[in-house]
Parts: sequence; C-alpha cells; structure tokens
Amino acid sequence: MLNYLWLGLILCGVVLGVLNGKTEAVTAATFDAAKASLMTIALPLGAVMALWLGIMRLAEKSGAVERLSSFLKPLLTRLFPDVPADHSAMGAIVMNIAANMLGLGNAATPLGLRAMQGLESLNPRPGTATNAMCTFLAINTSSVQLIPATAVGILAAAGSIHPTAIIGTALVASTCSFVTGIVSVKLLQRLPMFSPAPMPAVILPTSGETVFPARTEPLPELSLWRKVLLGAYVLLFAFTIAHLALIGDAQTSWPIALIQSISLVAIPFLIGFFPLYAALRGVAVYEEFIEGAKEGIQVALRIFPYLVAILVAVGIFRAAGGIDILTRLLSPVLDLIGLPPQVLPLVLVRPMSGSAATGLFAEIVKACGPDSYAAHLAGTILGGTETTLYVLAVYFGSVAIRKGRHALAAGLLADAAGVAASLVICRLVFKQ
Repeated sequence: MLNYLWLGLILCGVVLGVLNGKTEAVTAATFDAAKASLMTIALPLGAVMALWLGIMRLAEKSGAVERLSSFLKPLLTRLFPDVPADHSAMGAIVMNIAANMLGLGNAATPLGLRAMQGLESLNPRPGTATNAMCTFLAINTSSVQLIPATAVGILAAAGSIHPTAIIGTALVASTCSFVTGIVSVKLLQRLPMFSPAPMPAVILPTSGETVFPARTEPLPELSLWRKVLLGAYVLLFAFTIAHLALIGDAQTSWPIALIQSISLVAIPFLIGFFPLYAALRGVAVYEEFIEGAKEGIQVALRIFPYLVAILVAVGIFRAAGGIDILTRLLSPVLDLIGLPPQVLPLVLVRPMSGSAATGLFAEIVKACGPDSYAAHLAGTILGGTETTLYVLAVYFGSVAIRKGRHALAAGLLADAAGVAASLVICRLVFKQ
C-alpha cells in the first residue's frame, strides 16, 4: 500500500508541476526535502537517540524497566500476544506510550525506536512487519495526548482568551482515534490481503535481545539510606510540580495545570532518576550509558533513506499545488460536513508532515482569529491526530521494514476517526 501511495505522490506532483508551470518549485522542493531529511531530522534525531538510548540502557540494567512493565503486564499481553511478557520491548513500549501521552516527543521517538528494535528481534520474516509491530505503530499514530502543547502555545501566543479550551476536545478526538486504530489493526491483520508471506525455509538469526539482559550477579536490593535518597529525589520533583501548578495561569483549571506541570518537569526528572536508580543498584552508570548511546547515530543512518523517500514525495506534491487542487475539488463536500475550507489543507497535510501542519495551523489562527471556530477545530485536529506517514517511515526504517502490511491502513483510519470526532465535538462545544 505504501508503494502505491509513494508512487502516486511522486507522479501526481511531477505531472501537476508541469501542467501548472511550477517545475522550478518542484525542483527546489525536491532538493530542500532531501537536505532537510538529513540535516534537520536524521542528524538531530541521532543525537537525541544517543541520549535516550543511553538512559534506556540504564533503566534496563537497573531492573527499572522490568518493574515498570510488570504493572501493565495484563494489558500488554492482550495487545501484544506474540511478545513474551518479559521481553525488553515491553518496557520500552510502556515508556513510549507514557511519553506520547505527556507530549514528550523528544523522548517518545527514541523510546519507540528502541521498542521497534526489540520487536524486530522476534521477527521471523525480516523486512516484513509483524502483527506486534503494526499494533505498536497503530498506538503511535493514534496515541492519546493529554495536552496538545503545540496548539495551545500557538493560540496563547496569538492572544486567545482561552487557549486551553481545545484540551478537552483534543482529548476526545485522540481517544476516538486511539480506539479506532487499535480496533482497525486487530481486524485488518485477519484479512488475507494483509497476511504475511509464508515462512522462509531457513530463518536467519536476528540481532537484539529476546528477553531482559541476563545478569551474572543479582542486583543488590536498595538499603534504607538508598531508599531515603531516592525518595527525597522523587519528593523534590513532586513539590516542583505542585509549585508550578499553583503559580500557573489563574484561568487554567487545577487538573490541566497539573498535567502541564508534569509535562514541563518530566524530562529533567527522567534524565536524573534512571542514572540515580541505576547507581544505587550498583550499575556502572557511565560505562552502560556509553554502550547504549552508541546505537544513536547508527539508527539515524538506518532511517535516513526512508526519510528521504517520504519527505521528497510530500514536498513535490505540495510544491506542485496538489493540496490546493484537492481543496478546491472537495469544497462542495466541505459544506455538507461543516468543515471550513481553511482547515482542509491541514487535514490533508497532517498525516504527512507535522511541521507543515503546525505552520498551516498558525496561518489559520492568524487569518481567522485565535478564538474562531476554524482555529478551535484546527487545533483539535492537530492535537487529536498524528503524522502517520512520517511515523511509519521513521519506525519501520529503523529496523529496515519494507513491507508494512496493514499498518498504514490502520493509521489512516485512526486519522480519519480523529478528524471526524473533532468535527462532532467542536460543533457541540464551539459552534455558535
């Protein structure tokens, strides 16, 4: 499916560019996208990956991941029945979901890539996505986000009276998207057209850990003074979160202010917590961090070709005027469903490019006003959907998956559900 979509974007973009006299813009977009895939995404992501893979290794070596995943073991075993309950990917999946819910994109992506590497170690058909991989991608392309921080920030900067008004509507939309994504991926995997190829006669060994790393010696239990030190660290950040929530915007309700405070403090807390916990359990923190961080640049290089492919295709289609043509063609349908024409480009671009969708949202806010129905609807869609094509390119590219099976279909269905839910909830809440 991804093959046809990619080819369609390329050919439509080239043909439209010729017909519209925009060949120069298409050429510029092609090289700009290729350059951005390396300089703007792959290399910075490699540096962030090095940091979080190092932290993740400390979490694994200290046993923190095992304990974390054990809390959600009943749910995870239902969602991922093909993955052993004690597999290292389970902990990474839990941490990825938590980071996505808090809107911690810089942490969520590296943790998700680490989970994909763990799932690939169980893959009997290298190059073809497993059911577990497709389920994990469905979760990431439809994840529930508690606070759409980017959209709220743009509305606040534009002078909105109530910039946090979209938090509730975006939560409803992302929840509908999440449920649709999970149901879709479980149903689609049963269809013959998405069945994996027959098992190869010889299965080559795959790299990666199949369970949590075996230890030659058991880790020491935390003594009383170590527990006191760890507790003091946790209390420090708990007081910080409470303080930030209390001194926040007076117009913001306490639960929302609390979630916003947790989002602000979460990354510093995690960066300090896992090294401290590992050190207290006798792990050589510096050496283990370096071993984990070594994988960061390697992952960035693996995903680079996939980024080039998807970003160039999207860039050509946009530069040729494809989005504008679709907007004009679909304008009669927009009136029937109550979608303002200014919002349609955002709906079309959102599955392909997060930065482009954010730019379009900023333009909608500027043109229609930060407290307009169009701005509220666009912000809800931005917070309730995900960049499906980008997520698939990065995650599948990290483990060289070429046949994504039903992952794309499930992701697009989740996006459609998120947009539909946004229309319904925004008409009920914001439409005058």
